[in-house]
Amino acid sequence: MNKVHTCLIALCLLLLCSPASSLSEFEQWRQQQQQSFQEYRDERDREFTAFLKQHWREMELMNGVVRDEKPKPVVMPVAKPQPPQPEPSPDEIPVVTVKPEPVVITPKPTEPVQPVPTPRQEYKGLPAHVDYFGTRITFFYDPAFKKSLPYRLNEAALSKFWSELSKLNYEPLLEQLDVQSQALRLNDWGYTVLTNKLSEQIYPTSKNKQALFSWFVLTKAGFGSRVAYDESNVYLLIPSKHQLYDVTYFTFDNERYYAISFDGSSSRLGKVYTYDGHYPGAVRKLDLTIRTRAPKGENAEERSLSFDYGGKQYDFIAEYEKDRIEFLNTYPQLDLELYFDSEVGETAESPLLQQLAKELEGMSEQQAVNFLLRFVQTSFKYRTDDKQFGKENYLFPEETIFYPYSDCEDRSVFFAWLVKRLLKLDVVGLNYPGHVATAVHFTQDAGGDFVTYNGRRYTVADPTYINATAGMTMPEYGNTKPGIISFR
Repeated sequence: MNKVHTCLIALCLLLLCSPASSLSEFEQWRQQQQQSFQEYRDERDREFTAFLKQHWREMELMNGVVRDEKPKPVVMPVAKPQPPQPEPSPDEIPVVTVKPEPVVITPKPTEPVQPVPTPRQEYKGLPAHVDYFGTRITFFYDPAFKKSLPYRLNEAALSKFWSELSKLNYEPLLEQLDVQSQALRLNDWGYTVLTNKLSEQIYPTSKNKQALFSWFVLTKAGFGSRVAYDESNVYLLIPSKHQLYDVTYFTFDNERYYAISFDGSSSRLGKVYTYDGHYPGAVRKLDLTIRTRAPKGENAEERSLSFDYGGKQYDFIAEYEKDRIEFLNTYPQLDLELYFDSEVGETAESPLLQQLAKELEGMSEQQAVNFLLRFVQTSFKYRTDDKQFGKENYLFPEETIFYPYSDCEDRSVFFAWLVKRLLKLDVVGLNYPGHVATAVHFTQDAGGDFVTYNGRRYTVADPTYINATAGMTMPEYGNTKPGIISFR
């Protein structure tokens, strides 16, 4: 009897304990799953990491698109000198007088320009000192960012790198990038370059880790970036709103992904592996337009520009900043519209615009345009890009001031900027085979050669055709219909 009683008691105890034991195991499993879930800062990363382990395929990267390959003239023709137009007499039809708005010069700061962060928290971690084109910025990052990467690249290694970074406390670093980007008035390209410079400080000896870090940060910032790899290298690929020239790319889902470099160089890649999909929500494309004027810094350098017009010599001082030139030099080559359409930094605007504005006061529109034409035609030395750079290289207005030589598209962009800022007249670019000029819409008929665009008459103004005035087309292109480059 005692033996049976003992067995019953043991059985009861077993029945009572079994559910508790099962519950304990379930709780343990649930807690493990919850901990695993919390390892990722973003649930998308769990799915994306799993995706990266298997969805890769071989792709053939295409060489960059080449612009118009027709060679430009080595020497520019010279038009027969035209005397300046006389001032209109009172009994003639009234002519609109151009009085340019005064150019406001920003006083030079007494101390180096530094971005003023407005952080929402006090940042902790290892410091990374970034020299962003003359501005020193300190970021703080989680030391766990310093991850290893095997010598042999494959999808497992790249998937692991993404997974490990996505489990770190990366949000403060993204916030610092955002704060500094706003303080420096950076566009998308500026943000991308800043990200790359930060990657160089965190991973100073590994280009592959730099590319993977930039991929992670840009994707988290919403860009549709991705990476590709071959036997030894990782490549950062980004879609763009604008066509990039001489930049290797591949097409996926009818979208071009460009193999971006940050030193102005272009890569010639062959077969690579990349994944077949997108990080959820990361669909942003690079916008390379420059919509804000870079603030005036303290390291401006000067260039003297002189020319003769109407029997008088004019001498002007133009300014530029080498740090700004270095930034613009990182830009990939773009469609001409982007150069015509971009804002110019405050350093280049003054004192040059103020000096020109003083000379233009009281002139008619046509007189003012002819004055600016002669200034651009003869105060800058001409040389083709092939001779100066060894390749086609369109210049922004600041770069035209900096470099010793310029060619037709550089002068056209520079001249259009002067006319827009000083005379407030509408300008279009004229794209001939192997040559670029401009045309100006006057408020009154100026005579001479013209093109019609959107029902409006634009008088030809060629800043490369030496001594030519408004209405004169370079002889070689007199019977050629140009393409129209319109811009903001």
